[in-house]
Amino acid sequence: MQIAKNTVVKLKYQLYGTDGELIEQTEEPVEYLHGGYGNMFPAVEKALEGKAIGETCRVKLEPDDGFGDYDAELVHIEPRDKFPGTVEVGMQFEGSGQETGDTIVYTVTDVAEGKVVVDGNHPLAGQTLHFECTIADVRPASEEELSHGHVHGEHEHHHH
Repeated sequence: MQIAKNTVVKLKYQLYGTDGELIEQTEEPVEYLHGGYGNMFPAVEKALEGKAIGETCRVKLEPDDGFGDYDAELVHIEPRDKFPGTVEVGMQFEGSGQETGDTIVYTVTDVAEGKVVVDGNHPLAGQTLHFECTIADVRPASEEELSHGHVHGEHEHHHH
């Protein structure tokens, strides 16, 4: 069976950064619903279209295809007393975007002299990434998966 719209694809993948360093890889294959449901990078879906089990694929994700360009406006310097307890570099806080109201995860990148620098960019924003994957399985999606727009695996989850 080949990958097409409304198939469930099981992948093993590795994601490499601009400098070739491994950023993340799957322990167990992951499944996603193929066909523009927003569960996988569109550039990866395009590359996988028509491929079959056992085939591999390597996709270069420019920032536009991956996590977007780095946006300097998402970096804020806040007074230290806005934050509870200990604040350390690498801690994450949720905030909401001023225009959009979307939830943005801010990562603390610096703490100095009563000020905290938080960055709302995805840690991989602005990077060109390399996505390599091997197709472990392809199957037709169930009616339920199609109506929900995502995969229901063996580990059934509950909607809140």
